[in-house]
Amino acid sequence: MTTQSEPGTARLDAEPGAIAGERRQLTNLAYRLLGSLAEAEDVVQETYARWYALSREEREAIRSPGAWLTKVAGRLCLNVLSSARVRRVTYVGEWLPEPVPDPDEWITGPPAADPADRVTLDESVSMAFLVVLDAMTPAERVAFVLHDVFRYTFAEIADVVGRTPAACRQLASSARRRLRAAHAPVPPAARQAQVVREFKQALEAGDIDALVALLGPDVTAVADGGGVVRTALHPIEGAERIVRSLLRFGDRVRHQTILERTVNGRPGLIAQQDGVTVSVYAFEVVGDRITRIWAVRNPDKLRPWTAT
Repeated sequence: MTTQSEPGTARLDAEPGAIAGERRQLTNLAYRLLGSLAEAEDVVQETYARWYALSREEREAIRSPGAWLTKVAGRLCLNVLSSARVRRVTYVGEWLPEPVPDPDEWITGPPAADPADRVTLDESVSMAFLVVLDAMTPAERVAFVLHDVFRYTFAEIADVVGRTPAACRQLASSARRRLRAAHAPVPPAARQAQVVREFKQALEAGDIDALVALLGPDVTAVADGGGVVRTALHPIEGAERIVRSLLRFGDRVRHQTILERTVNGRPGLIAQQDGVTVSVYAFEVVGDRITRIWAVRNPDKLRPWTAT
């Protein structure tokens, strides 16, 4: 198995910076598979711990260390995904992927934080994409992400998933069908940003008619408070119901600063109170209307958005 960084047969232990250079690849893989920065960081740390637990002779016997690291990380993610399905049963309310900001806006940690901790933003980390991934089986998700996003062969993926290459091909095909069924045409980023900006302005003004006009007839809003903060426990459907819910918390909004930000690679909003980010909003825009709103309010998922 090779990685996008093409480590080939390079000896990572012979080049001190080489193994650290794999961190970005592993972080990007683990985040896409798990939808959680915290869990992705844990997986990457455990992957490196297992590498360093090998004897020098064992490391030297590994033809492609980068591929070995990826295989270990993939297997760890598969285990986490399997256990996560059990943990979600006890999660309070809806579970949403952990949102990530634009790399330039990532403000957690010291100023000199390792840039390898940043997630590369592209369509495969949009909230819409991650939400669909989360509905897949663990094996489907791993097979699809490794093949369609990171371009591994099915023979390589079989070594991670523990199934035959043919079975992995079928898993990826099933995942693609799920994504196609949920796919909506994405307008240009400038148009998305304009719709989100108009939504922000209408929300701040409490303009009910403008808010309703910006929402599609079948719009759905999902909030994730994790039982830590007050929020809707179930999805809200329909423009009028969503607007009523938004305005019900009007006093809260009036005491917050709403800012336009990039959320998982697409135009979004954040709400800050006394300089602390308390909500991150991601949107799906189709044409000139918003069809999905994802609001993440669980403070445990907002670390990259708030200085510590």
